[in-house]
Amino acid sequence: MCLSPVSIHRSPRVLRLLSQLRSADWIFVLAVFTLFLLGLSAIYSVELSQDLTSLMQVKKQIVAGVGGVFLFLILSLSNFRLLQNYSLAFYAFCVLLLVGVLFFGSTIRGSTGWFVVGDVSIQPVEFMKIALVISLATYFSRHARPLRLRHLFESGLITALPVVLVLLQPDLGSASILVGVWLVILVCAGIQWRYLCAMGAVATVVLFASWQFLFADYQRARVLSFLNPGADPLGQGYNVTQAIIAIGSGGLFGSGLGFGTQSQLKFLPESQTDFIFAVIAEELGFFGVCLLLASFAVVFIRLRSQIAFSRDDFTSFLLLGAGAVFFLQFLVNVGMNLGLFPVTGIGLPFVSYGGSSLLAMFALCGIIQSVAIRRPLSQASRDVVP
Repeated sequence: MCLSPVSIHRSPRVLRLLSQLRSADWIFVLAVFTLFLLGLSAIYSVELSQDLTSLMQVKKQIVAGVGGVFLFLILSLSNFRLLQNYSLAFYAFCVLLLVGVLFFGSTIRGSTGWFVVGDVSIQPVEFMKIALVISLATYFSRHARPLRLRHLFESGLITALPVVLVLLQPDLGSASILVGVWLVILVCAGIQWRYLCAMGAVATVVLFASWQFLFADYQRARVLSFLNPGADPLGQGYNVTQAIIAIGSGGLFGSGLGFGTQSQLKFLPESQTDFIFAVIAEELGFFGVCLLLASFAVVFIRLRSQIAFSRDDFTSFLLLGAGAVFFLQFLVNVGMNLGLFPVTGIGLPFVSYGGSSLLAMFALCGIIQSVAIRRPLSQASRDVVP
């Protein structure tokens, strides 16, 4: 029996899919893909100065982007509430990956944090960020109303296990993001200020111990160069100095893709990852930076709007954790480029080169869209950009 186009169009599955697509936050999606395209153009520009024929990093980023879109669609069309049922299993799996990478991983830029198979490298900590967000959202939605000291310790243990494993790589930047996500959720869950002060004292002791026993020499050098950039202008202070020069030379319209002197002449190290913001500022200028910052602003504003209309604690904490991952990485990366934070190897979400990071960021976006799609229509109609 042959179905007519009208009957196919009216089938319940197609109608439900069309309804879901109409309910999606397309402004959020547009902002995310604008960031991805900005990053791809900057990666292409930098690779022009390295190898005009293969453009291998551009191709890898495109493949990761396609995989990310696939994850995005699957998670968007799935019910995000099912994540509660699998939060423990996903958390345990990611912890096992972090343990495994310490023994079987490859060392890149001083950190043993990647599984490398042929030309493919996987960084487990990127997926641990998702697992931690889901686990903390599940925990606080079930236990922490009102927030007591017991909840502080229990949620702290959930966070501490992956943080310690990441510090052993060592990867201070990713560990700080995991801790930051926990702190953001704690503050929004209503933690008392006396607890925060006590945590600050403990954190001081932990940082001192980490400095003495866990930090690698290059990590100590990065922090010292941040405190005194002029102490080693041709060593650890060189990266930040070149990034600031690149940002300052961009002007209003930039030098154009492929014509940035700092990036094309290889004065700017890690130009496709840590310092890709400087590449965009130099080659696309003030307007390029405004487009990038405006896109991030749209992402954060749309997330805030969704959190405001959340109907339950799990949804609120889930969106809050995802937003914390985006915002903290954005803040640290841009701060590194401007010399406001130490260089810790944190990439710019959706923009910096890195397949694992891109997959994880698109997966978080898929979860956010799943929330948007399943909001009541009356709330969705009120959700406008402030």
